[in-house]
Amino acid sequence: MDGIVTDVPVGIKRGSDELLSGSVLNGPSSNMSSVVVTANGNDNKKFKGDDKMEAAPSRVLHIRKLPGEVTETEVIALGLPFGKVTNILMLKGKNQAFLELATEEAASTMVNYYTTITPHLRNQPIYIQYSNHKELKTDSALNQRAQAVLQAVTAVQTSNSTVTGTAANDNTVSSAQSPVLRIIIDNMYYPVTLDVLHQIFSKFGTVLKIITFTKNNQFQALLQYGEPVNAQQAKLALDGQNIYNACCTLRIDFSKLVNLNVKYNNDKSRDYTRPDLPSGDGQPALDPAIAAAFAKETSLLAVPGALSPLGIPNAAAAAAAAAASRVGMHGVSTGGNTVLLVSNLNEEMVSPQSLFTLFGVYGDVQRVKILYNKKDSALIQMADGNQSQLAMSHLNGQKMYGKIIRVTLSKHQTVQLPREGLDDQGLTKDFSNSPLHRFKKPGSKNFQNIFPPSATLHLSNIPQNITEDDLRTLFTNTGGNVKAFKFFQDHKMALLQMSTVEEAIQALIDLHNYNIGDNHHLRVSFSKSTI
Repeated sequence: MDGIVTDVPVGIKRGSDELLSGSVLNGPSSNMSSVVVTANGNDNKKFKGDDKMEAAPSRVLHIRKLPGEVTETEVIALGLPFGKVTNILMLKGKNQAFLELATEEAASTMVNYYTTITPHLRNQPIYIQYSNHKELKTDSALNQRAQAVLQAVTAVQTSNSTVTGTAANDNTVSSAQSPVLRIIIDNMYYPVTLDVLHQIFSKFGTVLKIITFTKNNQFQALLQYGEPVNAQQAKLALDGQNIYNACCTLRIDFSKLVNLNVKYNNDKSRDYTRPDLPSGDGQPALDPAIAAAFAKETSLLAVPGALSPLGIPNAAAAAAAAAASRVGMHGVSTGGNTVLLVSNLNEEMVSPQSLFTLFGVYGDVQRVKILYNKKDSALIQMADGNQSQLAMSHLNGQKMYGKIIRVTLSKHQTVQLPREGLDDQGLTKDFSNSPLHRFKKPGSKNFQNIFPPSATLHLSNIPQNITEDDLRTLFTNTGGNVKAFKFFQDHKMALLQMSTVEEAIQALIDLHNYNIGDNHHLRVSFSKSTI
């Protein structure tokens, strides 16, 4: 968790920072209905020496050190979990804002919360304290954009109150009123489990149900809150945030569903109101004690507090994701398992090298063993448990050499090499010292470009003398059809679209690291783009 920044304690008034141009504030000691406070006016003297004064609680909060590009929506989202936000004034030139909540109690809760967890916007710590003004009045002409954003949020919150009474009777509602969110995870380098989602989204209200699934080769989830307003708050605060540094980006929208029907409590779906549900699909049942504690769980995951950025260092992310995959599941400990069992392989075509290349898209493959007595199956050892989870989630059910492969976690902890002098017909290969590992270098851009198998491939390291026709011919020779092609401006990179995902997988296996001339080795990966 980020450390608490203490250079300005919450609750200490820095009056001179509050001097505004073009705003009207109702002051506590003023006999007039309002006091116009200007940046250069005589009121400046009135506030001097206030630095050491403890400001009394107020429903108007002063927010400082905001990033220059921060939006009104992000500032409003800071206050939403604590109560209704009734007004906002942005001072972009000063990197400050004022936020007015409906009650002093809500503002106090917000200030108290942020004394323990430093709020961040766009990875930058910000400072929140009481204003010494009791009400915020703004000139709507000067503050039009902020007011429009606030009105939009208020409209959604108001309309939500009409939904809760009908939720049980209707299957769908207009999406902005729904207590159900649809969540897509982009750039999923580390596995995101149901328990990780529960921890993050619980900051904004009681999570009742979660269903996770894969659609269009992307990990998605449906998550139901007790109240639609909680869904609105979570969407405002979390949409576009990364769960871990530079990866696992949350894309959040409202679902048209108003109620989720969960049949099983397991690692794919969970109804927190029904700990008695069966696990289904032969999965271990949830421990009743753990099930009862779901709503109160304090997971091992080091996700910072509500509304601060969700990014945590990659080193911690590995341990966190591993821990999170164990939370709440009785007898299941998959987080640290590095070995995968791949079955239903085409035994005539498959080789350790082809498995190394394909699984190497999602992690650094250490060893591959095709089973001697069952050559349609192989063991693949990845560098860590997160990589094995990632490879499993992206490659299970994909087609390789014409057969749908099955990828599961193996009970083995390592892949054994054959005894010295024993000929195993080249079925086992050690890749631990391979120069082709994509993720060996910390902070590599490869961490940010991990996508599910797709028909579109990203090509890089292309020599200047290679033409579009050369590449189209090369990729057609892998047995597929090239549907579209596009060079990037510098001609060192390109996008190439095959007819199917299966063809693209085949092309990647055949042509990643292909020597295309002048000792340029072609780099091939899956792309999220289409041409």
